[in-house]
Amino acid sequence: MKIVLFDGVCVLCNSSVHFIIAKDQKQIFYFTALQSKIGKELLQKHHIAPTIDSIVLLDESRVYKKSKAVFQILKQLDTYWKVLLIFQYLPVFITDFCYDIIAKYRYRVFGKKEACLLPDDAIKSRFI
Repeated sequence: MKIVLFDGVCVLCNSSVHFIIAKDQKQIFYFTALQSKIGKELLQKHHIAPTIDSIVLLDESRVYKKSKAVFQILKQLDTYWKVLLIFQYLPVFITDFCYDIIAKYRYRVFGKKEACLLPDDAIKSRFI
């Protein structure tokens, strides 16, 4: 099972989750918010700081964060956005730097919700 942990109050992050669901034809990804009880338990189980401010992909026993998580997710999706995988060959410090810039300004640019969004019935089964 591949689990994506995301910032549940971030509008950009929630939009990304909906994008992944739409492009995940094999339905291999499941989701939970970093702020949820299960999200916090998974962070603790995998020895990830509870203060993490990044997307996290749990894939079997492997943990991917930031740009590495994004690239691993993109590899599995049916989308022309796979063209972005060319950037996975850059050094991680560069791709994570770009990720960090987007993360730093995501609330200001895209907005923030007061609480985690609840999935509708159509996609509820993809959330844990």
